[in-house]
Amino acid sequence: MSELRMGAIESRFADMIWKNEPIPSPELVKLAERELNWKKSTTYTVLKRLCERGIFQNQGGVVTSLISRQDFYAVQSEKFVEETFSGSLPAFLAAFTTRKKLSEEEIAELQALIDQSRR
Repeated sequence: MSELRMGAIESRFADMIWKNEPIPSPELVKLAERELNWKKSTTYTVLKRLCERGIFQNQGGVVTSLISRQDFYAVQSEKFVEETFSGSLPAFLAAFTTRKKLSEEEIAELQALIDQSRR
C-alpha cells in the first residue's frame, strides 16, 4: 500500500468497486460508463492507479479490494486528525462541534465507543 489516498472522483469509483466486488473488469467498464460517463480507457487508467496504490487488484480480469472501504476511511481519518490536530481526537471533536451540534443519538453513539474503548 504505497500511498492510501484518493481524490473525489476516485472515491466515487472506488465506492462502486467496493459495492460490487468481486466485479469482472468488463462489467466495471460498463458500470463506470453508466455511472460516471467514462470511456473504457479512463476506467482502466484510474483502476491501474488505485491498484498501484495497493487499494485494489485486477487479477484474471476480476477486480477485488486489498483493503476494505471501512479500513481505507479509518486510515484517512487517522491521517487527517494526525496532520490537522496533532493527533488529538478531543481537539478534532471540539472543532467539529463548534459549528455542528451533536444530536442525542450521536452523543450516545460516541459514549458507547468510549465505553467500548475502556474495556
